[in-house]
Parts: sequence; C-alpha cells; structure tokens
Amino acid sequence: MQGDGEVLSLGGVGEVTVTLGHDGLSFQPLHPEPSSSCWTSIILQPKIESQIKFADVYAVELLGEGPVCGPWNPRIAIQGKTNNEMHRFAVHVVTRSRKQPSPWVPCEYLFGHKDPEICKIWVEILSACTNSEQDRPKNLLVFVHPLCGKGRGRKNWEVVAPLFDRAKINTKVITTERAGHAYETLASLSDKELKKFDGVVAVGGDGLFNEILNGLLSSRHKTSYPPTPEGFGYAGSNETHQGYRNDGLSNSMPTSDAVNVMLPGGSNKSDDHEPLLSTAQSPGLDISSLNPNTEPSSGDQVPSVSFPNDWFRLGIIPSGSTDAIVLSTTGERDPVTSALLIILGRRMSLDIAQVVRWKSSPSAEILPTVRYAASFAGYGFYGEVIRESENFRWMGPARYDFSGTMVFLKHRSYEAKVAFLENRNTDSLTASAENAASGVKLLQPRQKIPRKTICQTNCSVCKETLTSGQNSEGEIPDSSRPICENPKWVWSKGRFLSVGAAVISCRNERAPDGLVAEAHLSDGFLHLLLIRDCPLPLYLWHLTQFTKKGSDPLTFKFVEHHKTKAFTFISSHDESVWNLDGELFQASEVSVQACRGLVNLFASGPEV
Repeated sequence: MQGDGEVLSLGGVGEVTVTLGHDGLSFQPLHPEPSSSCWTSIILQPKIESQIKFADVYAVELLGEGPVCGPWNPRIAIQGKTNNEMHRFAVHVVTRSRKQPSPWVPCEYLFGHKDPEICKIWVEILSACTNSEQDRPKNLLVFVHPLCGKGRGRKNWEVVAPLFDRAKINTKVITTERAGHAYETLASLSDKELKKFDGVVAVGGDGLFNEILNGLLSSRHKTSYPPTPEGFGYAGSNETHQGYRNDGLSNSMPTSDAVNVMLPGGSNKSDDHEPLLSTAQSPGLDISSLNPNTEPSSGDQVPSVSFPNDWFRLGIIPSGSTDAIVLSTTGERDPVTSALLIILGRRMSLDIAQVVRWKSSPSAEILPTVRYAASFAGYGFYGEVIRESENFRWMGPARYDFSGTMVFLKHRSYEAKVAFLENRNTDSLTASAENAASGVKLLQPRQKIPRKTICQTNCSVCKETLTSGQNSEGEIPDSSRPICENPKWVWSKGRFLSVGAAVISCRNERAPDGLVAEAHLSDGFLHLLLIRDCPLPLYLWHLTQFTKKGSDPLTFKFVEHHKTKAFTFISSHDESVWNLDGELFQASEVSVQACRGLVNLFASGPEV
C-alpha cells in the first residue's frame, strides 16, 4: 500500500489514491471536481485535509456495507441520484476548532471499497500503527461526581464515554456516593490493584481532583517534610516522613472549589462537595474485568508504587464550577477536548504543593499532618469564606456569594509571621519583605519587574530539567536532596487580610488571567501572595483587577508577591483555617513546599 497507493472511496470527496507513510496516510482525489460554476464556489462542508497523522487518530472502525457519499454536486442533488453501496471503514481523528486554537473536535473520515477484505486489511494496518503510538492508556479508573455543577458530572460522562469505547479503552467507572469516597477507594488500593490502571480520571471539579490526589499520595509519596527556618523548633521537621498522619478527606467537611469566591460578586455555583448519601465503608474495587495480560502471576512480586513516576497519569473531565486546573493546563473548559487529550495519551508534569500542619491551633500539641494541593492554598479571606458558608448550606450555591460578601464587609485582618525561601535566580517581584515590618512598602520600579512568561504548550520553562527527580517505574525518588543549598529565609510579619500560595495560574471564567498570570505548571515554584491590611476601598480595587484580562492586581503597595520553593506560616489565631483547593483545613502553623512534577496529567499545556 506504500508507493503507488490504493484507490478507495472517501466520503465527501470521491475516489482517492491513499498512500501509507511512516507517520500517517495521505490521499489525493483521482478526479478533482472542476470549479466550472458559481455553485461549486459555495463552501457547504468543512475542508477535508489531504493527510492524516497517526498521532491524531484516536480510533479505527470496521463498518458494515452502506453508502459512501461522493463530492457534493448541485446537479446530482437535483437529479436525486443515490450513493453507491460498498464496504466501509471509519478513521476517527481529532482536529482543531477554526475559531479558537484550544478546543479539539472529533472528526470522521469514511472510506469505502467493493472488496470487504481490502477494508479489513486497512483497518488492521491502521489499528497497528495507532496502537504503536506511545503513552496511550489502555485501562482507566474513572470517578464520576453525580452532583457537581448541577449534575454536569453525570451528563458530561455520558457525552464522552462513547469516545473511550470507540478507542477501545477499558474504563472502570465509580459514581461517588459520599464525600471522601474517591479518597477512601484510592488510599485502600493495593499496589497490585493500582498497577492495573494507566491512570485515574476525575469527572467533576477541582474538589474531586484534590480528593483523588490525596488518596493516591497519602501513602505513596516518600519525601522529606518541607524545610523550615532556623529556630522553628520542631524536631524531625526536615526528616523523611514514612508514617505521617493524614486525616483522610472523609473526616473533614469538603467544600466547593472556592478560589472563585474571592472575586467581588463571584458566583461559585459548584456542587462538588454537596453532602452525599452516607454509605458504609468502601466495598473495595472489582478489577477482574480488566485486561488479564496486565496481571502478574501469583508468584511475582509487585513493585511498590511511588510518586513521581513515569507511567501513571491523572485526568479531569471538567464538570465543576471553576475548573481552574483544567483551564490552567489545557486552556479550555471543554469535556470533549479533555477526553481526547486523555485518549491520545498526552502527557505533562504538574507541580503539587505539600502542606504540613504542625499545629491546628496555638495551644494544640505538635502533630504533623500532611495534605496536598494542586492549585491553591489560602489563609484569611480565602479560608473564612469557606468556613462562613457552612452556616448557610440551606441557601445552596448562593451561600458562597452571600458568605463572600459578609467576609469582605467584615474586613478582618490576622496577625501572622511568614518566612519564605529567597529565590536568588530572579529579581524581587514586589517590595522587600524587610521593609514590610516597619510599614515601608516601596514597589520596585516597573522596569525592574521581570517580564511575564506565560506558561503554554511546549513551555521552555517547564521543560527545563523536566526529568530531574523523575524515576522509573517502581523506584522511590531521592528525597534526601535539600530543596536548595545554603537557603536564605526572609521573614514578613504583621497583619494580613490573606495569605495565599498559587501552584498554578488558577485561571477561571471570572479571573481570565488567574491569580498569578505568570505561574508555571512545572517549574518547582510557589507564588506566595501576602495581602496586608489596607482600607476597604483599596482591597475592593485590588480584587476587581482579577476580573480584567491583562490587568496587574499584584502591583498594589499592600501586596507582596514572592516566587519561592517553600514557606512557613505561624499564626496566634485560635481558629485559623486554610483553603486547600477549596477544602477547609484548620492549621495555625504550617510549612509548605512545591514538589516539582510530582504527578503527570493527561494534558499538553494551554495554547495561548
């Protein structure tokens, strides 16, 4: 079939010569339609490309006998001529939307031939070529949140499930029945059971993704606690944690993905963590239906699963209220686009914030508790909105608007101390923290502020040393390496309206550039935002800047923005609460570090 090619009929084109190449197939019409009349100049169907790359093919199907439409011709249509019946096969590919670069659209090429054996041979050849594409998943564990986004979770899965079936990907689907269901299921899976899957997919919002993330990492991430400044005083704070305490998400009260509530008038309409039906303990996972070839024999020892690794990936079918993780990693809040990225096996690394709570309150005993956040960790305004909303659950999603307004009008500030690791490779992003303690807040001259480099597909910043720290399957990463040599800690003390750490840009529909437009997905840094006490009108002005694309809300004199690998936070407030990806986490003393490329996503970065 290489060389001269073979003659097939192609729907919408007619007879074509199809040639098989090393990276795809190409075809040329045997009888191009002459443009002899004004009728033929009218474009009545999408343009058909003359080449199909194997990397863009997500399925090949052998169909039964049926019509294959030729090129549209007004004379034929008027005469009422029918199409020829022949044996057919379909090549399903992805293409891009013409209006926007990010959305992916499924497209079908319908080929036909009089001989059924010819069609069968082509299907076998094309299937073998697409199956040879690396990184495509075969078995996936899917969690569907039925209540998130006013029921969008279940509806979106019904839309994209046929795409997975067509691509012959085995999916084990679990519909969550209560808060913490996904966490409990993943935390209880043995390594043997987990290794039967190529990844886990969340059909829901950022809250469900956080639950899955913590369920996977709770016992499988072997690393040291975040570094702390000298004099912090906790013995073992820089030692490797092998058996740390993890509360389990089912023991806390999860809430919606609530970074969006920080925006004035922002509507956080997520039902990601509405109270679900209470059931008994997780009944376990039946994986007997998966491909038996992936199961080791009874005498084989299954290697342990640890993170980071090169084979396991996470995916999200966006169905929540803000879907900040999807928007920041794909640039598009579209379930079909996300499904196609998963099917084609796209891969990118994602930083994760490891949050260690040392004390839940100033008088509490020291008990390290580890949690993980994929997008954001916030204190003060961010945490109080979520806590306040729990008193108005009867209001439904409107409680977030109401609670956000109430917390904003109270205009509370909190006495705290924050120490962060100085990043010596970049210029200061805002005023010096040493000047902050005395109340002197001088912004750096605008020309000294580093130029923003927005993270996007094939980002050079994220690709730099991308594989550093990544280990082959089953290996435990080297956690003994210090986060940096001779670290210098910088303290910032005073009263803060909020303290936030953005892992990614946190884009959403109400904040088109996110909280930090220049945040990268896998550069190993956190963006620490310290909002000092200020007059209420100025704070409102600051918040409204997030809603404007191209604005810079971080240049106010009461705002500190520090790019750092780790920070430590200490508060004397008795009821200090944090917002981790929209989930409440009570803590008065925490240390946080960025874990570079800790997990892999079925994504390729936003196209901007």
